Amino acid sequence: MGRKTQSQEIIDTGVMVSGIKAHQDVLALRKIDNAFADTLQTKVDTCIKLNDEQETLKAKLKEKTEELDAVFADMLKQAGEARKIIKMDMPQSSWREFGIGDKR
Repeated sequence: MGRKTQSQEIIDTGVMVSGIKAHQDVLALRKIDNAFADTLQTKVDTCIKLNDEQETLKAKLKEKTEELDAVFADMLKQAGEARKIIKMDMPQSSWREFGIGDKR
C-alpha cells in the first residue's frame, strides 16, 4: 500500500485530534493533553487553509496555461505565414536576419 496523500493525512490527523480530546484522561499520562491536541488542531486548520489556497492557485495556473497555449498557437500560425512569405520574397542569404535558419 502506498503513501497517503497530504489531503488524507490532514483528514486523518483531524480525526486523531478528536480521538485525543475524547480520551485525554488516559493520554494525559503520556503528555498528550488538551494543549497538545489544540496545537495539533491549529496545525490541521492551517494545513486545510493552505491546501485550499494551493488548489486555488492550481486552478489559476491551469487557466493561465490554457490562455498561454491559445496565444502561443496563434503566434506560431502567424509566424509560419510570415516565414512562408519571407522565404518566397527574400533571398535565402537574408533569411537569418528573420530568424530563419533552414533551407528551402
